[in-house]
Amino acid sequence: MSTHQHSHNHNHNHNHAHNHDGKLGLAVFINILLTIAQIIGGVLSGSLSLIADALHNLSDAGAIFIALMARKIAAKPANKNMTYGYQRAEIIAAFINSITLILIGLYLIFEAISTYFNPTEINGWLVVWVAGIALVIDIATAILTYMSGAKDSMNIRAAFIHNVSDALASVAVIISGILIILYQWYIVDLIATIGISIYVIYHGLLLVKQSIGILMEAVPEHIAVEDIKSKIESFPYVEKAVDIHVFQLNEHKICLEGKILLSQKNYPSPLSQIKDMLRMNYSISHSTLEILLDSSEDVHECYKID
Repeated sequence: MSTHQHSHNHNHNHNHAHNHDGKLGLAVFINILLTIAQIIGGVLSGSLSLIADALHNLSDAGAIFIALMARKIAAKPANKNMTYGYQRAEIIAAFINSITLILIGLYLIFEAISTYFNPTEINGWLVVWVAGIALVIDIATAILTYMSGAKDSMNIRAAFIHNVSDALASVAVIISGILIILYQWYIVDLIATIGISIYVIYHGLLLVKQSIGILMEAVPEHIAVEDIKSKIESFPYVEKAVDIHVFQLNEHKICLEGKILLSQKNYPSPLSQIKDMLRMNYSISHSTLEILLDSSEDVHECYKID
């Protein structure tokens, strides 16, 4: 009975993950088709904002694809060479995606400035039609991405937010197209391009900062090491907590390593209570604590506080 239940749950989880991957794969496919259509529309109409939106869509297709591949790699179990497993694959993917976003944004701003000094006529109706189709597809892609686990994964949630931003960018392009039709305000196209580019660069910089922090094993922003030290030192028989290192293995798992100097040798071990406190107060799921019984042992601070 238990074997049957285990097999059923395993198959159910496998099918669930496979369905999510299928939705993400479909989102990548339609985004690539949309990118091709928008680039053709942008070239034919002379609209740079349409091409900007197309490149934004292409970067999102790439982001979803990389997130999908990274999720598959991250799911691989730990082995003798990768004792922590492959969980940082998704962080590396986020770093690659963020650098790509920044480069695309900078390129589009450069193109917008160049176009300002070499203006071309823009077909407003073509811009509106292509951007209108893009808006529908952006909304459909956002729904697919959301249904693929956006609530549970920051990686997928970031892709969902990018798809929503795509929809907003398409709205901006439609508005610029209408203003071109009504008033021949071609400058609006360049303003929309720069606006989309700044938005892309901003999100790219946020992702770079977050992913580099994890890769460089920085202390998570919501945690203060001094606060953890004082809480550990408030336990009975604990004289001092030293060599405290806090870092993230991935976006969800926080780890801690440290040494605890005890005030006497005959003690009821406080380790389990300290580990429970770390889990409850700081969501630190993996903690390695070394007990020191003699102050002459290797007791030193590994960082300096000014």
